[in-house]
Amino acid sequence: MSEASTLPPPDMTGAAARRLDRRDARTLLLSALGGALEFYDFVVFVFLAAPLSDLFFPHDTAPWLAQLKVYGIFAAGYLARPLGGIVMAHFGDRSGRKRMFALSVFLMALPTLAIGLLPTYAQIGMLAPLLLLLLRIVQGIAVGGEVPGAWVFVAEHVPAGRTGFACGSLTAGLTTGILIGSLLAAWLNARLAPAQMLDWGWRLPFLLGGVFGFVAVWLRRWLSETPVFAEMRERQQLSRELPLRVVLANHRGAVAVSMLVTWMLTAAIVVLILMLPTLAPRGFGIPPSLAFSGNALAACALTAGCVVHGWLADRFGALPTLTAGSLLLTAGTAALFADLAAGGAHFLPLYALAGLLVGVVGVVPVVMVQAFPPPVRFSGLSFSYNVAYAMFGAGTAAMIGWLAVHAGRMAPAYYVAITALVSAGVGGWLLLRRRADQNSSSCVAQR
Repeated sequence: MSEASTLPPPDMTGAAARRLDRRDARTLLLSALGGALEFYDFVVFVFLAAPLSDLFFPHDTAPWLAQLKVYGIFAAGYLARPLGGIVMAHFGDRSGRKRMFALSVFLMALPTLAIGLLPTYAQIGMLAPLLLLLLRIVQGIAVGGEVPGAWVFVAEHVPAGRTGFACGSLTAGLTTGILIGSLLAAWLNARLAPAQMLDWGWRLPFLLGGVFGFVAVWLRRWLSETPVFAEMRERQQLSRELPLRVVLANHRGAVAVSMLVTWMLTAAIVVLILMLPTLAPRGFGIPPSLAFSGNALAACALTAGCVVHGWLADRFGALPTLTAGSLLLTAGTAALFADLAAGGAHFLPLYALAGLLVGVVGVVPVVMVQAFPPPVRFSGLSFSYNVAYAMFGAGTAAMIGWLAVHAGRMAPAYYVAITALVSAGVGGWLLLRRRADQNSSSCVAQR
């Protein structure tokens, strides 16, 4: 198989397709709701970085260093993602998508509940941060299988030509988990005194998250195996080789494309949605309550933006939507940070606009799903996405936190802009290459 064949195939926007029926709607709803509950479990950690840095490290540790260590533990979850993603994807391509889809959410619920019950440094010393690190690693293993598995699951359930809406809706569900975490953090910070947050308030989001996770396990028992996998199994078309070996041997171009667009996804989500509520007060003097309120607006806009960008991908194609959306994200990020530097007079509307533009991440799974053939789709997408997240996402929180203190408060904006421009460049290059291939084929046909 040639290397060119590993690049994303033409979008199926013009293909005839049936409408979404009631079964499709139920699959999307249950998948998105379960994903929201699981993603909440994974990201609520970063919203509680301040109390965790006080509770799980010695009191004589410099505040910036303690927070940097918490971000390091947060990053450990990203480093663990490839392990969970590769193993679960292997069995997802061999044994079925549904089994791994249910297992991932179960593996997330247990450590989240355990974090809410952990003793602190004052109670057990250095064992406290070590246990926190271990549980965070288990969370990373779980989410490593969850996110790519969810995208493959919904994409293979819906009709041709509706992949964008399906992946966008699922991504919106995942970002709803961020919204839930943001709203809960904002409510706790507004209602509880700092002493109460340090005493018991920080435990509530994790305890609730554990319960939410077990609800998601129960919800997913109502889902059915994807028609694509069921047909492959019936026709005995499942990969007979190790799926990951096939991916690395025959689909390296698709892997490279998927990793580059995932870089933009990690930067946009981690910096603008997860970290900005902490960066804005410390770097620009924005009140914490205002920062979390703005984050809630941005998360709401992000949820809508994922669906909108997914619909646009079905209407105009994934690559044009990715290219244009990435350029707009660059402009929106620049406007937001310029306003913060000037005092933040328009912080709330610009943060909401930035959240809407971050919704371009809803197109990323469409590009990746289309890049790999069904027999190795789960493994190809999972490997690319999780390795990229480990490479680019694991160090983002710690690096941005350090840069914001030592290299200037505008550093986060520059980082997001660079990744968005790279994503736009990838989309534009693939579009030009596709048109060149189409023109070449047309010339051959005329001859």
